[in-house]
Amino acid sequence: MSCSYRSRSLVALLIVLVAASRPIAATAAPADSKRAQAEAVRAQIAELDEKIEIASEDYNDAQIAYASVTAKLTKTERRLKDLSSKQESLEKRLSVRAQEMYRKGPLGTLDLLFGATTFEEFVTAWDLLKSMNQQDADAVAAIKATRAEVSKARAELKRQQAEAKKQRDLMLARKRTIEHQLAERKRRLAGLEDEIARLEAEERERERRAWTPPPDLGDPVRAPRGSVVQIALSKLGTPYRWGASGPDAFDCSGFTMWVYAQVGVSLPHSSRAQYDCGERVSRANLRPGDLVFFGRSRIHHVGIYIGGNRYVHAPHTGDVVRISSLDRADYVGACRP
Repeated sequence: MSCSYRSRSLVALLIVLVAASRPIAATAAPADSKRAQAEAVRAQIAELDEKIEIASEDYNDAQIAYASVTAKLTKTERRLKDLSSKQESLEKRLSVRAQEMYRKGPLGTLDLLFGATTFEEFVTAWDLLKSMNQQDADAVAAIKATRAEVSKARAELKRQQAEAKKQRDLMLARKRTIEHQLAERKRRLAGLEDEIARLEAEERERERRAWTPPPDLGDPVRAPRGSVVQIALSKLGTPYRWGASGPDAFDCSGFTMWVYAQVGVSLPHSSRAQYDCGERVSRANLRPGDLVFFGRSRIHHVGIYIGGNRYVHAPHTGDVVRISSLDRADYVGACRP
């Protein structure tokens, strides 16, 4: 091929490239603009979603506290009822005895005393009468004292229950307020919803394509816990719903709780409580199936590590169970249930 021909070809190629680049430049700016706007929306929504997660976990903790104090109150009220029944029975017995003594008069008591044939029998009868009355009186007094203590404890538990309910209702109201704020923000940014959905779908697809199953998942038959990752991945695409624990919808701690329940491990419905449900694991020693936790000021999110610096989780309202990178600034730590 001659140099002049190659020169002409090169010039032609450059003309084609320049011409082809013009429409790309024209479409790149709007795409970049949409991406920038989408990122701004994501930042706003992410902030509110984090607040919702925190409020949700605060509510879960408050509900656990309310249930605990209610159970104690129920037990205390049952004990108080038993004590009242015992006191009533003893007081009734004392009343019957007093009525009997009144009906028979002093002669009835004298018959018992003077029916004794020896001085020892007389003393024994006298001591018996005194002992019977004193024992019953002491028993009634003891039950009254115990009832007073139990009543005091009951009053304190009722106060704690009212406070726990107030706290639970406050957490629920706070969560609903944030939800309203989030809904308003989404309405305001409705013009970008299609673009955001498309970009998020692209992101999820990239994550799905980038992830490959780690080689050390284990044999589910030989090691049932090795199936945790497979069970978790079987729920990809399942919608997020606050307070849900499967199998058709999940929140973050409800998802991990449900997955581990399938292999016989019981976890509480709270990311903070789950953090204390196993052996702490450093990031360098993470294994598939470990629980990974997130939160800036307090833990408010949890997922399941699947290997390859990825984890599967139920992210937030409006999203679905999906795979994400572990490279988050709010990573707290991990545990192995």
